[in-house]
Amino acid sequence: MQVRLVNTSPFLDQKPGTSGLRKKVKVFQKTHYLENFVQSIFDTLEIANNSVLTLGGDGRYFNAQAIQVIIQMAAANGFAKVLVGQGGILSTPAASHIIRKYHTLGGIILSASHNPAGPDEDFGIKYNTPNGGPAPEKITESIFEKSKTIQQYKLLSLPAVDLNTIGLTHFDGFSVEVIDPVRDYADLMESMFDFAAIRNLFSDGFSIKFDGMHAVTGPYARELLINRLGAPAHSLMNCVVSETFGGGHPDPNLTYADALVKIVYGTDAPEFAAASDGDGDRNMILGKGFFVTPSDSLAIIAANAHLIPAYQQGLSGVARSMPTSGAVDRVAQKMNIPCFETPTGWKFFGNLMDANKVTLCGEESFGTGSNHVREKDGLWAVLCWLNIVAAKKQSVEAIVKAHWAEYGRNVYSRHDFEGIPTEQANAVMTHLKTQFKSLPGREFGRYQVAQCDDFSYVDPVDGSVSTGQGIRILFECGSRIVFRLSGTGTEGATIRIYLEAYEPDTTQHHLDAQVALGEMIQISLQLSQLKENTGREAPTVIT
Repeated sequence: MQVRLVNTSPFLDQKPGTSGLRKKVKVFQKTHYLENFVQSIFDTLEIANNSVLTLGGDGRYFNAQAIQVIIQMAAANGFAKVLVGQGGILSTPAASHIIRKYHTLGGIILSASHNPAGPDEDFGIKYNTPNGGPAPEKITESIFEKSKTIQQYKLLSLPAVDLNTIGLTHFDGFSVEVIDPVRDYADLMESMFDFAAIRNLFSDGFSIKFDGMHAVTGPYARELLINRLGAPAHSLMNCVVSETFGGGHPDPNLTYADALVKIVYGTDAPEFAAASDGDGDRNMILGKGFFVTPSDSLAIIAANAHLIPAYQQGLSGVARSMPTSGAVDRVAQKMNIPCFETPTGWKFFGNLMDANKVTLCGEESFGTGSNHVREKDGLWAVLCWLNIVAAKKQSVEAIVKAHWAEYGRNVYSRHDFEGIPTEQANAVMTHLKTQFKSLPGREFGRYQVAQCDDFSYVDPVDGSVSTGQGIRILFECGSRIVFRLSGTGTEGATIRIYLEAYEPDTTQHHLDAQVALGEMIQISLQLSQLKENTGREAPTVIT
């Protein structure tokens, strides 16, 4: 078999971020487009003779076809072996674990995370480094630079690999091993949590409903919750992987997981419920008629980590992204451990975890995780909550309210305005920046502005500087409003507005966050002139 050098021309028009490159499927199907990006990844690596690549994805449309191409390119570029999940499946946290457990030269993960899937929807691809985490900026910058000058890519014509059968296929000097995508990850989870206590919880009749949203976590949830922990089979919904995600939007929030939300707030609701996203790294936690914000979830997991076997020796520290509420800060202060505030992006947590500065971390965008892998991990968060419920023998709502009583409540919400034309979104952010000098000292009802800035971060591990990470309006009372542009979509831009108010006396505060934050919501719209600049009357998603 001979390596073919295929002539091409550069046309990658977008710099990949830590979440990789996301485009419509039809863009990736263009002649040479996928190959150009994969070759640009391989050209940044030092591929030794015995190098192994981890490969898999969330099962969305075009996943299987892309895997066959990447296998042929890996062989042509000098990899000795590719580990690929059966059926082309690997959740993002499972892929991170496989990379770390088998010491592979990183991995290629095929996913557009929580974005919709199908022939007319989204596809994504990213490279994770040998530590199991997303490629840092210096690597994504290098990939982008190479994509702008690429002239050819390498391909080795091989018979299509049977991705549905576990086993090893040998070629001349190269092999592909199709592995069980679930087992290694499930074994890791069983080593971390008190499965006996959770099994007893279920055997005593504790009810649960898990929504896989037709995405990758379905097989993982079945193995963990049903096969190993003994929950009834009807505890699962939408847990068969679909390449179109059942035509839905696999984003685990109150808007897109509405089928689960209706169950939780209906009659005969389960005592615990959860959902995960397209690639398995996000989570939503609910109790009977009760929603747990991701910020509170991180804080409560940190405060109760001693109940989980993997963390009984204590936490080295915690970290949260800047837009995430300060709830976990108060836990860290009481535990006398460091708390880091980072830009949005899991790579920043990875640096801290590799340096043993933090054990737990999380983002308000429904992502929580720990140093067991280098990605956020949806099912890990679900197991954390089940372990805590089993140990405390309290309901989800009772656990949250007891936490508020001890630490106070960071009343919090995020308003997403999706699909805004880029020019309009930029106009909103520019308008906010022009007010930096005039806002401090200004009063809006009972709120007085203390400070405005565009958040920047100096990494305490490698000294790298990240600027322009989000506009913050900080008030004298400790409340704040944050504005960010998000790059997770494939069309237009998303403006996210984060609203937070600290309430030490939770007995006097309205439980509904939208009511409690009503005045701040109006201030955010007044400051940003979002309606005037975009014509939007209301957010697309509220969490």
